Amino acid sequence: MKNSISILAALAVAITVLTGGCSSGAKRAANNPGVPVLVAQSATTNVPVQIQPPPVGHVTAYSTVTVHSQIQGMISEIHFREGQEVKKGNLLFIIDPRPEQAALARDQAQLENAEIQFAREQKLFDQKLVSQDEYDTSKATRDTLAATVESDKLNLSYTEIRAPIDGVAGSLQSYVGNVVKAPDDTLLTINQIHPIYVEFAVPEQYLPEIRKEMRQHTLKVEATYQNMIVPPPEGELTFINNAVDESTGTILLKATFSNENSALWPGQFVTVDLTLSELANTVVVPTQAVQTGPNGEFIYVVKPDQTVEARPVTIGIEYDGETEIKKGISAGETVVTDGQLRLAPGVKVNIKPAEATETNSTANSE
Repeated sequence: MKNSISILAALAVAITVLTGGCSSGAKRAANNPGVPVLVAQSATTNVPVQIQPPPVGHVTAYSTVTVHSQIQGMISEIHFREGQEVKKGNLLFIIDPRPEQAALARDQAQLENAEIQFAREQKLFDQKLVSQDEYDTSKATRDTLAATVESDKLNLSYTEIRAPIDGVAGSLQSYVGNVVKAPDDTLLTINQIHPIYVEFAVPEQYLPEIRKEMRQHTLKVEATYQNMIVPPPEGELTFINNAVDESTGTILLKATFSNENSALWPGQFVTVDLTLSELANTVVVPTQAVQTGPNGEFIYVVKPDQTVEARPVTIGIEYDGETEIKKGISAGETVVTDGQLRLAPGVKVNIKPAEATETNSTANSE
């Protein structure tokens, strides 16, 4: 009888322990909703194929003209401001025209006299009263003075110096009152910036593909720089140098930009994105979803039961914060983008809004 009572008591204790254990397990399960993670959906899009890493280029003027005087004289007037945009034909400088005006007046008077003399000689020659030599000499004198007058008119026109191209005026090299000597003295440099060039070099290994793609279509180029406040300027590749630089193993390229808003400026350094082609309907995921393990790249994929699996993937190019997935992920799958350090295959996750996760991270860091 005592043994039966002892057995019943032991069973009761065991049941109590089991019941308490189940209750504790249920409580722990209720208190463990899953590892908080951020997720995103894989999607299909068109991905541009670009040279990586993006090369650094520098901006150069489309053309540069150094302005000189074609006659010697004193600068009497300046009709522009330094740094001003000028149009072709705009008046820039006036060289004192008085010496040229005086020379023109003198030679015109001599020409008029020579024409009178030649008219007289011609009548006498027709009457056979003067020789052929006298007639030819009078004619040559008239023609020489006529050419001199034309030269004087040309020199007088040179006293007005006008912009030879559209562009931006640089700093003045000579001022009002300076006597300039033609053609040695530089007055001004004008840079044409509409359009404008960006020069950059890429490794020679890209040359065959660049030439191939350039024969088939226009290659798009974007230029970016620090503190840019306008959309990245877009241009097109227009020049491939005729030789590879043996010292660097690179090939020089030029892209032409319309630069209508003057976002690019000569001498500026920029980062160049050269698009060779475009991959259509490619599966992409946020780059931060891709993890690297002992066996290569993988991505945590959230299954319908809110657990994760580590999916091996084959990745391609990266662009604008997204990575091409060549194999392993289909469009529309849910992938983990943040919180992977606490995950393992089969672990349950709790998908958090981005705002909540950021708040938790900030609180933990504090």
